Amino acid sequence: MIHLPEFLSPDLLRPLGLTLLHFIWQGAALAALAALAMALTKSASARYVLGIAALLAMVAAPIVTFVALQQDSSAKAVAPQPVSQLVLIHTGNLSDPHSAMRLSNGMHPAPTPAPDKSYLWLVQAWFLGVLLFSMRTAGGVLALERLRRREATPIGDTLLESCLKLQRRIGLHRVVRYCESVHLDAPAVIGWLRPVVLLPASTLTGLSEAQLLAVIAHELAHIRRYDAFVNLFQVAAESILFYHPAVWWMSQRIRTEREHCCDDIAIAVCGNPLEYARALTLMEELRAAPSLAMAANHGALASRVRRLLGIPSLGAGMRTAGIAAAVLCLSVATVAGNAMFGVARNAATAQEPATEQEQREKDVASAIVVRAPQNPATPAVAPTLPKPAPAPFAAAQAAPRAEPSEPQSPSNQNAQQNVHESYIDGMKAAGVDISSVDDLIAMKVQGITPAYVRSMQAEGIKIDTDDLIGMKVQGITPEYIHQMRAEGLSPDASDLIGLKVQGVTPEYIHQMKDLGLKTDADDLIGMKVQGVTPEYIREMRAAGIKVDSDDIIGMKVQGITPAYVKEIQALGLHADADDLIGMKVQGVTPEYVKSLQAAGLKFDTDDLIGAKVQGVTPQFIEKARSHGFKDLTLEKLIELKVSGILE
Repeated sequence: MIHLPEFLSPDLLRPLGLTLLHFIWQGAALAALAALAMALTKSASARYVLGIAALLAMVAAPIVTFVALQQDSSAKAVAPQPVSQLVLIHTGNLSDPHSAMRLSNGMHPAPTPAPDKSYLWLVQAWFLGVLLFSMRTAGGVLALERLRRREATPIGDTLLESCLKLQRRIGLHRVVRYCESVHLDAPAVIGWLRPVVLLPASTLTGLSEAQLLAVIAHELAHIRRYDAFVNLFQVAAESILFYHPAVWWMSQRIRTEREHCCDDIAIAVCGNPLEYARALTLMEELRAAPSLAMAANHGALASRVRRLLGIPSLGAGMRTAGIAAAVLCLSVATVAGNAMFGVARNAATAQEPATEQEQREKDVASAIVVRAPQNPATPAVAPTLPKPAPAPFAAAQAAPRAEPSEPQSPSNQNAQQNVHESYIDGMKAAGVDISSVDDLIAMKVQGITPAYVRSMQAEGIKIDTDDLIGMKVQGITPEYIHQMRAEGLSPDASDLIGLKVQGVTPEYIHQMKDLGLKTDADDLIGMKVQGVTPEYIREMRAAGIKVDSDDIIGMKVQGITPAYVKEIQALGLHADADDLIGMKVQGVTPEYVKSLQAAGLKFDTDDLIGAKVQGVTPQFIEKARSHGFKDLTLEKLIELKVSGILE
C-alpha cells in the first residue's frame, strides 16, 4: 500500500474519506436521474448533452461535498471548549490559603483527534486506483502519439481531394491531415489541436467509394463536434472516480450517443443509410483502435445498424421497465444518502467533548496537588476544594427529555396483529395454498377474499391459485355459474374462465340450442372464438350443408362463406362439410374447377382435392395430351404427375 502524501493532514483525511463514501449514493442518484431523462428523450444529440451534464455533475459532486465537509470540520476544530483546571501551586507560604490553591477557568481549542484507520486505508486505496488508471491513460496518449508521428503515411491525391470536398460539405474549416496506417483496422481520429484522420489499408481496399466516404464523414463529424476533448474529460473522470460503476455506465452512454450523432451527420452528408450500415458491418470485427481515438467502429454495431435502418430496438415495455428501474435506483440512492448522513452525524456526535459540568468534574478529580515541606511553626492548612458550580439552566434544557410513549393495551396489540395476519389466516382457513409469495400478492391485488374463495367452493368448483386469479380477473361470480348450469353446462374453473373471456352469454347458448347444436363448454368457446353466429349457421343450412358444432368451427376457420358454397354447387359438385373444408384447405377455387371442366374432365370432390394436392394444372393436362395420350381421366393424370414421367 502506498503512503499518503505529507500534505494530507488528519484534518483532511476524514473529509476526503467521507467524500469518497458519499459519492457512492450521489453517483447512483445522478445516474438514475440521467437515465430517466434519457429514456424520455428521443433525440440522440439531446441525450448526448444530458449525458455530459450528468458526468459533469458526477465530477462536481465530490468537490462540493469535500469543501462542505472540510468547512464543517474546520468550524468544529476552532470552536472553544470550556475547561476547568484545578492547580495547587506552591508559593512558599502555605499559611495563605489563596496562595496554596488557585482555580483557573480558561478556554482552549479541542485537541486534534487521531486519524481513523478506516479512512486512512480508504483514501490510500483510492490514491492507488487513481495512480493506476492515470498510468493507463498516459500509456494511451503515448500510443496515439506513436501512431500519429511514426506509423502513418499520406494518402493518395485522388482520395485526398475527395476528403477535402467532403470536409467542405460538412462545414469543417480546421486543418485536418489524412494518413494511411497499417496498424489500424478501422478509420479513427487522433489528436486534439491538430487532428489526423487515419485510414487503414484494409478499409481503403475493402470498402466501396460510397462506403468509404460515409465512414470518413463520420470521422470528420467527430472533429467538427470537438468530441476528442469530451472524450479526454471522460477518461479523466473514469480515472478519478474509477470505483463507481455509474461513472463507467454514464461514460459508455455518452460514447454510444456520440456515435449516433456522428452517424446522423454522416447519413445527412452521404444520404445512403444502407451503404453506411453495410460499411459498419464490414468493420465489426476490426476493432484495433485505441480507446482515446475516435473510431467509426466503436459502439454497439447491432443497435447502430437498427437505428440507421429505422428498425426499433426496444419496445415500450422495455422502455417502461428502464424508467421504473431508474426511479427505483434514485429512491434507493436517496435512502442511502440519508443513512450516510445519519451515520456521519452520529460519529461526529460521539467525538464531541463532554459538557461543561462533566469536564469540570473530570478536571477536579484529576487535579494535581504540589505539596511543599511544611514549616513546624506553621500549622498546616487543609485546603478546601470548591464545590463544582451547578450547570446553567440553559444547559439543562439543551437535551430534550423523551416523553414516555403511551403503552398499548393488549386489545390494541391484537388488533394490529390481526390486520397483518387476518388475510393469510383467512386464506389458509379457506384451503388456499399460500406457499408462493407471488400468488399471494397477486390474489391480494386482484381483491380475492376468503369469502370469495368459499363462495366458489360452495359451488363445487375445484380451484387453485391460478384459477382463482383468472376467475376474479374475469369477474366470475356465483350468479354467472348458476346461469351456465341453468343452460345445462357443468363447467370447471378453466371452462368458466374461457366462457367468460369469449363472452359466452346465456342468450348465445339458447340460440345454439335452438339450432340443434351440441353445447358443451369446449364447443361454445370454439364457436365464439371463430365468430360463429346463428346467422352463419342458418345460411349454411339454407345451402343444404348439414353441420354440427365441429363442422361449423372447421368451416369458419377455413373461411368458407355461403357464397363459396353456392359457387361450388353451381358447378355441379355435391360437397358436404368435410369436402368443403378439404377443398378450402388445398386452395380449390371455382376458377380451378372451371379449368378442369373446360378440359373435358369429370371428377368428384375427392378427385378434385387429389388433383390440387398433386399440382395437376390445365397446363399439365395440355402437356399430357400433346404426347398423344387419349382418354385421360383425372385419376390417370394424377398418376402421371406422381410418377414424374412428363417432367
